[in-house]
Amino acid sequence: MPNPVEPEPEAPHLDFQGTTPYEDYIQADVLTHLQHPLSDDPGEMAFLVTTQVMELWFTVIVHEWHTASEALRRDDLPTALAALRRSCYELSALNASWEPLAHLTPREFNSYRAALGEGSGFQSAMYRRMEFLLGEKSASMLVPHRGAPRVHDELEKALHEPSLYDEVLAYLARCGEDIPREVLDRDRALRYEPDPSVEAVWQRVYSEGDPLTELGEALTEVAELVWRWRNDHLAATRRAMGAKTGTGGSAGVSWLEKRARKQVFPELWTARSHV
Repeated sequence: MPNPVEPEPEAPHLDFQGTTPYEDYIQADVLTHLQHPLSDDPGEMAFLVTTQVMELWFTVIVHEWHTASEALRRDDLPTALAALRRSCYELSALNASWEPLAHLTPREFNSYRAALGEGSGFQSAMYRRMEFLLGEKSASMLVPHRGAPRVHDELEKALHEPSLYDEVLAYLARCGEDIPREVLDRDRALRYEPDPSVEAVWQRVYSEGDPLTELGEALTEVAELVWRWRNDHLAATRRAMGAKTGTGGSAGVSWLEKRARKQVFPELWTARSHV
């Protein structure tokens, strides 16, 4: 007997009035027309696209950490953990974004460096919001954004809001952990400084196998990936420009070296020495 004829697969819908639903949803036409190289060097396009992709990752990571913070305020640990874990995948993708720029020679970078003018990554408002959420607060970092009132206002608001770690410590206190009042009531606009009492809390959590270890490990993964981001940035900059002054007048490599030495969520790291 002849085999039954397989029905033809349905053809996708190809005829739309106006733009496609895909374009309407992700605005691809906008995204793919945001690149305007200022030099004749073909490598500048990769630099532009890579840094724009980084900005998109900054945006989604800030969203995840806000989601985690809001969930912790509601004592909703599962939702907070889910957001933190998603942010780790996103941080890994962000870190991989260095790959197109990680092997630039000084000559290659110099071929379009002048196009940046006074532009520098430390001027990224969304990256600054990431840093503020990590507890790296600095009022002076609002200064570059005075000419953009909406951006400045958003950063000023973020400066005075609790960081992600502040929300973690408040959650630990509500769980009965001995977090000092002066830590809970600290000035949110200042950089977070490690406290021995907080270290003692994490030491107990890890020593006793407390369920809060799961939160500690999610935060540790975030902190490690942030450290890798900073080191990848340092390596790419050192390779492309050595010890020269950075774009925008920054100290370049020396400033990045200082940043790379800083630990995010410090007591989670120091407590491990006592477990």
